[in-house]
Amino acid sequence: MAKTALKTITRLKRQVRVRKKIRGTAERPRLNVFKSARHIYAQLIDDTKGVTLAACSTLSVESSGYTGNVNSAVQVGKDVAKLAIEKGYASVVFDRNGFLYHGRIKALADAAREAGLLF
Repeated sequence: MAKTALKTITRLKRQVRVRKKIRGTAERPRLNVFKSARHIYAQLIDDTKGVTLAACSTLSVESSGYTGNVNSAVQVGKDVAKLAIEKGYASVVFDRNGFLYHGRIKALADAAREAGLLF
């Protein structure tokens, strides 16, 4: 089995473990984060209704150059926090989607906290 396939399988196992415990509600939605090699995506999800309340990514952020870095993740974190606060969500549940909590995931979470989100 290839190394990348094994890494993906272990991430998906972590994702299932985390998802068992974390649920987003209408009052406290789930802040879901996904990262690829080039982009990072964040969205607020209400799991009771199964709808996305707000979303932001490096595709929607005005950025120049490479977008798969920590600086882009910080910008997405600020933007998703701003969207959440505008829509009336001050507190969220953070879902790292099976990714380890360091690098771009940690940068996005810290930026969202600094912008005013509580989790």
